[in-house]
Amino acid sequence: MNCLNSSHLRHVKFLKYVHLSLRKSSSFLINDSKYSFLKELGLNEENVGVYDGQWDANGNITTSFCPANGLPIASVRNGNEEDYDRCVSNALEAWKIWSDIPAPKRGEIVRQIGSAFRQKLEPLGKLVSLEMGKILGEGIGEVQEYIDICDYAVGLSRMFNGSIFPSERPNHIMLEQWNPLGLIGIISAFNFPVAVYGWNSAISMVCGNVVIWKGALTTSLTSIATTKILASVLEKNNIPGAVLSLCTGDVDIGMSMVNDKRVNLVSFTGSSSVGQKVGVEVQKRFGRVLLELGGNNAIIVTPDANLEMVSQSVVFACCGTAGQRCTTTRRLILHKSIYNTVLVNLVKAYSNVLKRLGDPLDITTLYGPMHSLTAVENFKQAISEAIEAGGQIEFGGKVLDKDGYFVEPTIISGLKYDSPVMCRETFAPIVYVLKYDTLEEAIAWNNSVDQGLSSSIFTNDIGTVFKWTGHKGSDCGIVNVNIPTNGAEIGGAFGGEKHTGGGRESGSDSWKQYMRRSTITINHGSGLTLAQGIKFE
Repeated sequence: MNCLNSSHLRHVKFLKYVHLSLRKSSSFLINDSKYSFLKELGLNEENVGVYDGQWDANGNITTSFCPANGLPIASVRNGNEEDYDRCVSNALEAWKIWSDIPAPKRGEIVRQIGSAFRQKLEPLGKLVSLEMGKILGEGIGEVQEYIDICDYAVGLSRMFNGSIFPSERPNHIMLEQWNPLGLIGIISAFNFPVAVYGWNSAISMVCGNVVIWKGALTTSLTSIATTKILASVLEKNNIPGAVLSLCTGDVDIGMSMVNDKRVNLVSFTGSSSVGQKVGVEVQKRFGRVLLELGGNNAIIVTPDANLEMVSQSVVFACCGTAGQRCTTTRRLILHKSIYNTVLVNLVKAYSNVLKRLGDPLDITTLYGPMHSLTAVENFKQAISEAIEAGGQIEFGGKVLDKDGYFVEPTIISGLKYDSPVMCRETFAPIVYVLKYDTLEEAIAWNNSVDQGLSSSIFTNDIGTVFKWTGHKGSDCGIVNVNIPTNGAEIGGAFGGEKHTGGGRESGSDSWKQYMRRSTITINHGSGLTLAQGIKFE
């Protein structure tokens, strides 16, 4: 999830070198008929990772690997500094054309983009599963999110609302108008290589902005396939391709975007530690930043909750995407009266999930791999630290001895709510189980961590619902009742508080982050009147 962590990327590159050294005689998966959908998406053995109306890249070559088996899928020629600069320059030229197109007409282009993704829903969803590692249903569901936000953006293109305010001065009127920012930079993470870009780009487009995108290095094929679909729509409508530019690459490309005064807003998805650095650097140049960072999400279960619903929800919340969603449940806070019942049910459910571990492209698979060896190492480190702190493994805790990057989904009990390992987000399928006495205690524990993304409570008490959603309840950006912490819909604003960054993407009034506001006062009379009754004569 850390898009700009140089030590992490060096480690990934080293692992890729090892893979290639060990598999020199192996062919890319793209040449295997099992993965024919890759060529259906326009991918080749070596792919160009830069698009600004033309496909041209001059940087290093990296190889993308399948986390389910460790085999190479295909390679990518990334962009370098010169490629990035060209993309930005061409995007700014494209903005002069794009911003003059009426918003509903821009919405029509986005409508066509949604239709194009509908046609490629299954093959692109399969690529997400192959390259990221999430199961097929989730891979297809992620592409569906892009389609859904396109539908939303089309409607939005006819609904941008300004305001009219009464003036204290005679023959005056006050207006509020929103205008596009210009160039939006998007740095997305490996775990949602399509949807997060879609949330940002579809809304940005109807607002009148142009975009430059740097996806995660380890999901570059998905970035390229996505951009090929976008390019086909732009070209068909004689729209400059640089409206939606792509520049894959290493940390240097991301840092160029962060430090570039020409980029009016940087939307960054990644870890809290890196996001803080991104925010500071963008602020130094007085740019705007939209941060969607780490989550340390909790579910509270009250004594009156529907425990059958709890079991179903918690399994998806903890095991979905192998624990690699920013909204994954990492803490389960159970009332003491139902603690043992819920824990027993959860262990049983985890046993069933483990039976359906396997190839993400197999429709019967329910639980896939971690995305990388680095993620597996982080899993092992967290397990070791939890045990040293007195934690007890109720289920899982092991790395599986098989091809790919598979670990057991893990349940840990016996730790205090403020244990360092529990207060830190580990991007892995580990959930810590806590036992509480009072609702006030449970809410305090929910709010005790630095992150503030998602939260949920299971209860049938209406008073508890309003306490949870009120000013003394959850301090997160997403506050759910009787549903998991993950699986957000596109209609609401997505994002969190505190170390999660404060940014909002997708629905509600998130569009305002991609625009600038002007307060306009018009004197339509023949005399000059000053505000506050001032006389200056």
